[in-house]
Amino acid sequence: MNNGNNYKRRRKDTFPGDEDTCSTDHEPKKKDLNGIITSLLLLEEQEKRDHEEQNDASNEEKSIMESNHKRKTRTMLEFYTNLQDYYSEIEETDRRKRKKSRAMAASVAAAAAVSQSENQSPNQQSKQSGSSQQRRLWVKDRSKAWWDECNRPDYPDDEFKKAFRMSKSTFELICEELNSVIAKEDTTLRNAIPVKQRVAVCIWRLATGEPLRLVSKRFGLGISTCHKLVLEVCSAIRSVLMPKYLHWPDEDSLRETKEEFEGISGIPNVVGSMYTTHIPIIAPKISVAAYFNKRQTERSQKTSYSITVQGVVDTRGVFTDVCIGWPGSMSDDQVLEKSALHQRANGGLLKGVWVVGSSGYPLMDWVLVPYTQQHLTWTQHAFNEKIGEIQKVAKEAFGRLKGRWCCLQRRTEVKLQDLPVVLGACCVLHNICEMRDEGIDPDLKFELEDDDMVPEVALKSVSSMKARDAIAHNLLHHGLAGTAFL
Repeated sequence: MNNGNNYKRRRKDTFPGDEDTCSTDHEPKKKDLNGIITSLLLLEEQEKRDHEEQNDASNEEKSIMESNHKRKTRTMLEFYTNLQDYYSEIEETDRRKRKKSRAMAASVAAAAAVSQSENQSPNQQSKQSGSSQQRRLWVKDRSKAWWDECNRPDYPDDEFKKAFRMSKSTFELICEELNSVIAKEDTTLRNAIPVKQRVAVCIWRLATGEPLRLVSKRFGLGISTCHKLVLEVCSAIRSVLMPKYLHWPDEDSLRETKEEFEGISGIPNVVGSMYTTHIPIIAPKISVAAYFNKRQTERSQKTSYSITVQGVVDTRGVFTDVCIGWPGSMSDDQVLEKSALHQRANGGLLKGVWVVGSSGYPLMDWVLVPYTQQHLTWTQHAFNEKIGEIQKVAKEAFGRLKGRWCCLQRRTEVKLQDLPVVLGACCVLHNICEMRDEGIDPDLKFELEDDDMVPEVALKSVSSMKARDAIAHNLLHHGLAGTAFL
C-alpha cells in the first residue's frame, strides 16, 4: 500500500518537472537554427567573393595569354621576314655569280674566236663571219681520264684488247665503217661526242656487261647518254655491218665450206653447223609464261626467263645465219620453224645440202641430226662420232660469242623490244673478230649449259632417214669413222 502511494507520489512529482524541461528546451533550438542560417549566409557570401576572385584571376590569365600569343606571333613574323630576306640575298648573290661566270666564259670564247680568226685565211674568216655565235657552256664536267688513256696512240695493244676484246686496228676499222652513220656535228650548245668514243662506249658495254652507271664513270658521260649511244651504235652495226659481215654465203663460199666440213668429218655436202642458245632476261611485263625457261629454273633453283638465239656457223665459227628473239619456252625445233632459214629451205634454196644440228632438231631433207635411239649399231655410233665433230664447231662458236661479249651471260638492263638489236650487233662483232683472227683470252671462255629438248616430231622425212643411213654406211666402210671403237 505504501509502495503504491509512493509510486503515485513519484509520478505526480515527475510530470511537473518534465513539463518544465520541455518548455525550457525550445529556446536553445531556435538559437541553433538562427546560427545555421547565419552560417549559410556567410558561406554564400564567401563563395560569391571567391567566384569573383576566380573570375578576376581568369581574366588576368586570359589577358596574359593573349599578350603572349601576340608577342609570339610578332616574333615569328619577324623571323620569317628575316629568313625571306636572307634567301633573297643568297639568290641575288648566286644570280650575280652566274652572270659573272657567263660573262667570263663569253669573253674567253670571244678571245679564242679572235685568236682563231687571226690564224685563218681571209676566205675562212668571211665564211664564218655570218655565223659567229658565242658558245654557251652548260655541259656537266665529268672526268674521262680512262678513255683518254685508252685512246692514246702509244696505249699498249694488249691492254686495249683486254678492255674491248679486239685490237686497235679492228676497232678503227669498225669506226671507219660506222663514221658516216653515227657521226654528229658540233652545235652552239655543246661539242659532239667523237665517233671513236661512241663506238667505244657500245663495245665496252657489250664486252663487260657492266651497268650503265660504271660505263658513265669510265667515259665521262651521262647514264642516259651512254644508254642512248649503245642502242644507236648497235642499230648502226646491224643496219650497216650485218649485210657485209653476216649473210648466207654465195656458191663459191658454199663449195669451200662443204670441202672444209668434209675434211673435218668425212660427211659430204655440209654447209653449216647449227646451235640454239638462251640469253637470260628480266621477267617481261607481258607474256611472262612464254619466256619462262624451265630447264634453267630447275638447274639453278631460281626462276629464269630467256630469249633464244639460233645460229648457223661455218668451219671458222663465223655466223652465216641467225634467228634472234623467240621466247625461251620454245624448243629448238619450234624456233627453227619460225626462222628465215626454214623459209629459205622451203623455197628450195637448201636443196642437196645439209645443215647439221643436235638431237633437239628433227631429221629433215636439209637438217642432219645424230641417231637418238637407245640401242645403236656400230655404224650408227660411228656416224654420231663424226657428226659430233661438226656440232662441236657451232657449240664452241657460241661459247666464244658469250665469252667475248659478257652482256649475254647475265640479265641486262636493255628493254625486251631493243634486245634483238643488241644481240644482232654482238653476232656481227663476233664475226668481225673471227674473220680478222682476233683470238679470245682463255680466261673468257664460257661453258654453255643449254639442254637439247626432244622435238615433238623427230622424223619429218623418210628420204632423209635413208640418206643418213647411206652416209653412216659410207663413213664406216671407207674407214672414215669408227676409230674410237678399235
